[in-house]
Amino acid sequence: MTTPPVTGPRIPEAVHRRRWAILGVLMLSLLIVVLDNSILNVAIKTISTPAPTGLGATQSELEWAINAYTLVFAGLLFTAGLLGDRIGRKKVLLGGLVVFGIGSALAAESGSPDQLIGYRALMALGAAFVMPATLAVLMNVFERDEQPKAIGIWAGGVGLAIAIGPITGGVLLDHFWWGSVFLINVPIVLIALALMIWLVPDSRDPKPGRLDPVGVVLSVVGLVLLVYGIIEGGELADFTAPKVLSTIIAGVVVLAGFVWFEKRSDHPSIDVTYFKNKVFSAAIAAMGLVFFALMGVTFFSVFYTQSVRGYSPLQTGLLMLPLAAAQMIFAPRARLVVDRFGHKVTTGVGLVLLAGMLAAFATLDADTPIWILEVIFFLMGTGMAHVMTPTSVVIMQALPREKAGSASALSNTFRQVGGALGIAVLGSVLSTAYRNGIEGKLGSVPAALRDTAGESIEATLGVAAKLGPQGKALVTPANDAFLHAMHVTALCGTGVALIGAVVAFLFLPGKSPVPQEGKEEPELVVVGE
Repeated sequence: MTTPPVTGPRIPEAVHRRRWAILGVLMLSLLIVVLDNSILNVAIKTISTPAPTGLGATQSELEWAINAYTLVFAGLLFTAGLLGDRIGRKKVLLGGLVVFGIGSALAAESGSPDQLIGYRALMALGAAFVMPATLAVLMNVFERDEQPKAIGIWAGGVGLAIAIGPITGGVLLDHFWWGSVFLINVPIVLIALALMIWLVPDSRDPKPGRLDPVGVVLSVVGLVLLVYGIIEGGELADFTAPKVLSTIIAGVVVLAGFVWFEKRSDHPSIDVTYFKNKVFSAAIAAMGLVFFALMGVTFFSVFYTQSVRGYSPLQTGLLMLPLAAAQMIFAPRARLVVDRFGHKVTTGVGLVLLAGMLAAFATLDADTPIWILEVIFFLMGTGMAHVMTPTSVVIMQALPREKAGSASALSNTFRQVGGALGIAVLGSVLSTAYRNGIEGKLGSVPAALRDTAGESIEATLGVAAKLGPQGKALVTPANDAFLHAMHVTALCGTGVALIGAVVAFLFLPGKSPVPQEGKEEPELVVVGE
């Protein structure tokens, strides 16, 4: 299957004229989806505190509050992309935004961690229909020569959301209750709906595939089993426990069954022949690995800044500004670096830079000058910008324009699955390392509270506060145990980012040859050859 050559403009003039306004509306929709996760990252410490300030969520429940969203999101992206290609991307976008807004309003009123997890899953149901449709619409309102620039700006929107999210979350948590971080989504959804109805054209695949309910069920069940096993292993500090091993193995078996079923289906959620192309597969893998490393690190960095360093949620949001600023600055310009050096060098060096910054986290202590953390965040954002834009362009231009929903769904699925597994795996590494480091220092804690006190640094500090003057002796050991656990986790993330760099250097394309005058520029990727 090859992408047909572009012979001339294929976008209606009325749509072409308002393409940048349409991109702005699509970025607002993207902003809502990404904003929610970046706000939650700042709010997790507040939500972990007992009522009435928070919900008293454990570290495992916090991971599930994040992973319930990412797992449902990832599991439904295949179907969401196909449905958008089939019935129209604008309809899917509008429906997804409505569901997301309802889920946000309900999440704001959650009375327990379990309710929050459930409403986060509902939000993910809506988000799954929003995210792939934004890129699919983008590919259908921009001509091929403008697509890299548009995708770069789209990727920069992620940086904008990362900037706005923590600051907005910090301001809200300083003045309102924790549920306000979800309620803020509702007015943004209403604005996006109005603008979308007015500006965004509808588009669909003239030859859509049928839906694949068996594939959807297998993918969701497999992912939930796998990640649940990993989280449970971290909470128990024992990955060899029968319950943990059996759940992880069951998840792997179900996912293998998903791949087997999709290969033999005449209407698969995901056409596995796409992955026969090494360039396409490498771009997908690099996207997944960078988010695996990043999401895991973001999870522990919030506890470092708030629990160890004592910064407020708002101050933590401001500390993350360099990460967002770097993405906003460099993501739209990454295409220029690709033009000069090629996808291989741009993405590979971006991943090496990200790996270096993750390794730098292993040098941070309780009294490290805060400007060092700011430099690390800025360089992390720079590395990410030079990974997200090139890999998104490779993935989206690999498939025909009419399959844009499927291509976007694949890109977002691997990003979300990578992020979910990053939180689960690196969160479990953090939890296990912390428990091993603190359990020998809990002799002064009543026996009934020791197990709870060893779950996380927030749990230890919470128990210490209840013990009064006697508990003050636990603060320094808790900080030391957390810093050691953070260093171990950061080095694990470094290894994952380096694997992504190796994949990029081995399989992504180099610098494209300059087309000769009068000759058509070759396609970026040919799938299935």
